[in-house]
Amino acid sequence: MSAGPAAATAITGRTAVFALLADPVEHVGSPPLFNAYLSQSGLDGVLVPLQVPADALATVVEALRRMGNLRGFLVTIPHKQAILPLLDQLTPEAEQAGAVNVVRRMPDGSLIGGQLDGEAFVAALLQAGETVNGSRVFIAGAGGVACGIGSALAGHGAAAITIFNRSQPRALNLIERLRHGFPACDVTMGGPNPAGHDIVVNATNLGQRPADALPLDVHGLDGTIIAADVVIEPADTAFLRAAMARGCRVQRGAAMVRAQLPLMLAFMAPRS
Repeated sequence: MSAGPAAATAITGRTAVFALLADPVEHVGSPPLFNAYLSQSGLDGVLVPLQVPADALATVVEALRRMGNLRGFLVTIPHKQAILPLLDQLTPEAEQAGAVNVVRRMPDGSLIGGQLDGEAFVAALLQAGETVNGSRVFIAGAGGVACGIGSALAGHGAAAITIFNRSQPRALNLIERLRHGFPACDVTMGGPNPAGHDIVVNATNLGQRPADALPLDVHGLDGTIIAADVVIEPADTAFLRAAMARGCRVQRGAAMVRAQLPLMLAFMAPRS
């Protein structure tokens, strides 16, 4: 009797293992998307989400170095910046952003950190026919994903970027990083009202839970604005629902992840 489709997806000793490090982990939406992409790509592999508290990150990363069948891992909140000193090498994009969201494990156990959030975010915008060059951008948040997105938008010609974040020191750090890397882009700190911008991004995790506050003042949104969220689940966050009610075009969090899938796989498991 045929084993049927289940045999093609069985995990064996030859299965390549990928991981995702997060805390909390129950809200991450990328594992199903990545595993579906692995299946479509014909690669015998599986991605497993791991809940890793901040105080255990160094221990877990050291253990992952020693896993011979681990090809790499994804990194999300709150580890995108904290993981930097635990890695052996960074790509230029990760260095510029000061944040990592994907790591390749080399055969000798060394770890190379990359940054794909920003390029995938921009790719999703461009695929939807939106314009980045010359745009005025408002980013709520100053963590790892905001760093990646801000760097990519500036690199693709955004004229101005406004950073709004509850922690001023983190906002100032990102502003200085962007000013240093992209002197042609006017980077400033702003308040919660995004009026006057072309692209408004929620680069925080606000919106994952029903009780979450809005990441910015949605009264500043209007029909000329592209409203984008990095939260994957739910697909329509309170921020995006408010944006659509005000006539905005929207980009959901899954769009950034889908644009990253081939980049992530190519980074962690390059074809020989």
